[in-house]
Amino acid sequence: MRPRILCISFSDVNADSRVLRQLNVLAEFGDVTTLSYGDKPATAVEHLEIDSSLPSLPQTPVGVAALALRLHKYSSMSAPAVRRALQLVRGKTFDLIVANEARALPLAHRIAGKHPQGAPIWGDMHEWAPEERTQVTSWRLLVKPLMEHICKEYIPKTTAISAVNGSIAKLYADRYGCDAVVVRNAGAYQDLQPSPLNGSCIRLVHSGAAVPGRNLEGIIEAVLDLGPGYSLDLYLIEARDGGRYWKQLKDLSARSDQIFFHDAVPPQELSSTLNAYDLGIYTLPPRTLNQRLMLPNKFFDFVQARLGVVFGPSPETSSIINEFKLGTIARDFTSAALADAIRALTGDDIRQLKANSHAAAHALSSKQDEDVEREILSRLLPTAKS
Repeated sequence: MRPRILCISFSDVNADSRVLRQLNVLAEFGDVTTLSYGDKPATAVEHLEIDSSLPSLPQTPVGVAALALRLHKYSSMSAPAVRRALQLVRGKTFDLIVANEARALPLAHRIAGKHPQGAPIWGDMHEWAPEERTQVTSWRLLVKPLMEHICKEYIPKTTAISAVNGSIAKLYADRYGCDAVVVRNAGAYQDLQPSPLNGSCIRLVHSGAAVPGRNLEGIIEAVLDLGPGYSLDLYLIEARDGGRYWKQLKDLSARSDQIFFHDAVPPQELSSTLNAYDLGIYTLPPRTLNQRLMLPNKFFDFVQARLGVVFGPSPETSSIINEFKLGTIARDFTSAALADAIRALTGDDIRQLKANSHAAAHALSSKQDEDVEREILSRLLPTAKS
């Protein structure tokens, strides 16, 4: 009988590239039940869907009061999505539980306790949980203390811990005494070739979520500064705000006929879609620790698309850019600096950067990260057969 694996993610799992990659590896080791928002993913044998209207943090009046009073034990299990999740798993036991992000850890430990021998737990923390959204005052005052409590209480009791890069893994190890490993946000290797340049226009592209705080305004302003000879295509997932932020971005772009908005494409189609462009661009001022230490999906998507990259001077992305000679790093996080970095690249420079991305595509694919995940699973499920 194959091991029963529960994967918890308070995200729309089919739009979450990291969790989708994780599920592919989990399915090698057992029968996977997903507990998340959204529809059943292809690799799951069972799906327990949490209604997307239920928040994963205690945002009810009682829940907010509990956060303010620092009633962390209550708050960690009182979010509407968590309460619903407990109902959905009633009567079920699992041989391994995967908790994506810190907010899922208390739930994972509650469910693990129902197994006769106690199920091992893999906590994939993704980023640095205590400062996830500290740029938002209410989050910093109310939720940050809860995240700190969850990490302090549950990480030492969690069997395996992973994070998106070495800097964040070291933070978890130093702060909470765990042996954290790195599972990057790299996507699967794509069998593509660099596309030729269009002699009349350098084609810039950005993909990701259209949510406030991601500095999409700065990218647009940089392209407005560049003027003729450059285009920008944006492949964006709309925020849950009725399209307000999307409209703000379009209004900002109205002065240019070289900026184009597209709906997001499925993760498995993204690299082939981006392959038509020349440079993947992004800069994010480091208002939080996670922003300073960012190493996002889009960075690896640009490499698999065989693009050169132009990024702000974030240390994790800068390290890889320099190691593989993938692109150029803006002098600071302003839109003017981003525009200057793009403007300084000649056509020959861009062809070389695209060739360098092609050469690095295997090394910067998800294979290395999948091997780390397989090592975790082999240790936690020693009798499983992949």
